[in-house]
Amino acid sequence: MTDRPHLQPLLDDAVIVLDAPTQVWSDRAGRVGTASIHGVFHGDVRHIAGIDLAVRGTALESIGCSLPTPQRVRFTDLLRGLDDAAADPKLRLDRDRTVTAGRFTETLRFSSHLEDAVEVDVTVRVRPDFSPMQLVKAGVPRAEQWTWDGERCRAGEASFALSAPGAAVSVEGGELVVAWRAVVEPRAAVELSWAAALDDPTLVVTSPTRSADLRDVATGIDPRAARWLDRATADLDALRLALPDHPDDDFYAAGAPWFFTLFGRDSIWAARLALASDPTIAGSTLRVLARLQGTTVDPRTAEAPGKIAHELRSAELSLPGEGVLLPPLYYGTVDATPLWVCLLADARDAGMPAGELRDLLPALRAALRWMIEHGDASGSGFIDYADETGHGLANQGWKDSGDSIQWRDGRLAEGPIALSEVQGYAYEAAVRGAALLDELGEPGGDELRSWAADLRQRFHEAYWVTTPEGRYPAIALDAHGAPVDTLTSNIGHLIGTGLLDADEERACAELLDGESMSSGYGIRTMSTDAAGYWPLSYHGGSVWTHDTAIAVHGMLRAGLANHARGIAGQLLDLAEGFDYRVPELHSGEPRVPGGRPVPYPAACRPQAWSAAAAVVCAEALR
Repeated sequence: MTDRPHLQPLLDDAVIVLDAPTQVWSDRAGRVGTASIHGVFHGDVRHIAGIDLAVRGTALESIGCSLPTPQRVRFTDLLRGLDDAAADPKLRLDRDRTVTAGRFTETLRFSSHLEDAVEVDVTVRVRPDFSPMQLVKAGVPRAEQWTWDGERCRAGEASFALSAPGAAVSVEGGELVVAWRAVVEPRAAVELSWAAALDDPTLVVTSPTRSADLRDVATGIDPRAARWLDRATADLDALRLALPDHPDDDFYAAGAPWFFTLFGRDSIWAARLALASDPTIAGSTLRVLARLQGTTVDPRTAEAPGKIAHELRSAELSLPGEGVLLPPLYYGTVDATPLWVCLLADARDAGMPAGELRDLLPALRAALRWMIEHGDASGSGFIDYADETGHGLANQGWKDSGDSIQWRDGRLAEGPIALSEVQGYAYEAAVRGAALLDELGEPGGDELRSWAADLRQRFHEAYWVTTPEGRYPAIALDAHGAPVDTLTSNIGHLIGTGLLDADEERACAELLDGESMSSGYGIRTMSTDAAGYWPLSYHGGSVWTHDTAIAVHGMLRAGLANHARGIAGQLLDLAEGFDYRVPELHSGEPRVPGGRPVPYPAACRPQAWSAAAAVVCAEALR
C-alpha cells in the first residue's frame, strides 16, 4: 500500500456554520478537532483547531444537531452522569453555536427537570492554531507560535480576542482553558457563553455593507423545490463578500471551506444562475471584476489587457505536491472574460439602469478586445489557453484539474487547449456585446457580429465529431487542432449560446439525457463509455450541480422546456438526498431504486454556483 500521510480533508460528514469570511467546522456532536477539516476559520487562516467541552462527572451524550440557518447550529446532549436514576432524562445541555462575520459565539444552556439543584463544573479547552488555509487543505497544517496577553491570542498579524463572562481563563499545555462553576436550580436553567472575535488585517475581502434584496421566485413550485430554494438563498446570503475599498458592491464567494474569496468564473456563473432571485448581485459583481480587469501583458500572473481575473487572495497560493504556485491576483482563466460580457447583457435584460451600463462601457470594450486580440494565444483561430509559467493552472476552464481534458481512449490532450464551451461563451458575448454597443450608440457592433459569424462557421468545421455515441461537439481542440472526441457535459454549456442551431441543441440535450451521461441525479462530467470514466473522478465522471444547472439554463433559453424540466427534476431529487444543501459535486454512479446520491467526500459545501442552481431549477420546474 502506498504511504500517503498527507491527504486533503474529507467534508461530507462535517457540520459547518458560516458567515463569510468566517466559518466553523465540527462533527455532528459539536466537537471541534476530531477531523482534519475542523476548526474556526477566518479568511485564509484557521485560528482555532480544537474546542473540547467537558462537564465534570458526566459524559456528553449527543442526541441532536439542527441547523436553522447557515449562521447557527444547535447541538443537544444528555448529562446522565449528573441525572437521577429515573428512565427519562431530566438534565440536558443545548449548545447554540453562532457565527457572524469575524465572530464566533457559543452559548451553553443547562436545563433541569430535577427536584434538586445540580452543580456543574464546565471546562472549554481552546486550541489556537493559525495554520494557513492552503496547508489545511493539503493535509499538512502547521500550527504557528502564539501568545496570550489575557485578552487576545496572537500569531503574526492574525489574532482573536476571547471573552467568557463569569469564567476563569488560563493557559495550560498549549491551550486556553475556560472554566465555570455554576448551579442549575430545580426545574430551571442556567446559561454560560464564550466568544472569539477574529481579526486578520491582511484580508483582501470583507463582509458587505449592503443587504440582499431578493425577489420571491418560489410561487407555484413543488414544495420540495421551495424548500431547496429557501436553503440555497440563505446559503448564498452567507457567502456574500465585498472588497474593502467598495464594501457596498457585493459578490458571492466561491464556496466553503477553501474558497472564501473572489473567483471570476464562479462569481459570474453564480450571479447568472441566481439572477431571477437576486438581480442586483449581477451589477455589483460586474463592477468588482471590472476594477480588477487586466491592463497589461504579464505571463507571471496570466494578465492581459481586458482580461477578467480568476481569483484574488491575500498572499501567494502554493499547493504542496501539485507544483502549483499562484500569485495573489491571478488571471489564469480563459472563460471569465466572455462570461463577464454575458452577465452584463443578462443584467441589462433584467433591468440594470442605463447609467450603470454606460459606466461599465470601458470594461465592456476592453473585454471584447481581449476576446479578439488576446484570447487566441496560440494562433489556433479559437480562444485557447496554455500556462506559460510551469506553475500555474494547467487547465484554465471550469474543469481545471490536470486530467480533465481526455480523449475517449483515456489519453490526456496536449495543450494549448481550445475548449468548446468557451467558443460558445465568446460567440454569445460578441453578439450580445454588439447589441449593448448599439443600444449605447457606440460603434463596433458590426465588427463584432462579423467576428461572431466567422467563429460560428469555423466551429462547425472544426469541432464536430462522430463516435459510437453519436455526433456532437468535441470537448476541445488540442495543440494540433484535432478535436478531442470524448462526450462530456461541456456540450450542455453550448446550448442557448446561439453557436448551435436548434436541431443541434436538441441533439445535445438528448445525449445529455441519455444513459451514458445522465446519472439520475444530474449530468455526468464524462460519459460512461469513455475509458477515463470513474464516478468519483473530480472531472471525469462525477456530477457537478452547477454544471448540470448551466445545461438547464441553456435549455430554457433554447426553448427546450421539457428537457430542462426533466433534468431540473433530477437535481431536485439530488437536493432532497442531501437535505437541500447540495454539495459542489457528487458521485456519478447510476441512480438505483430506493437509493440515495453518493457523496464525493471532499466536495465543498455550501458552494455559490451549486446553491444558485436552485434558482434556475425553480424556473424550469414552475
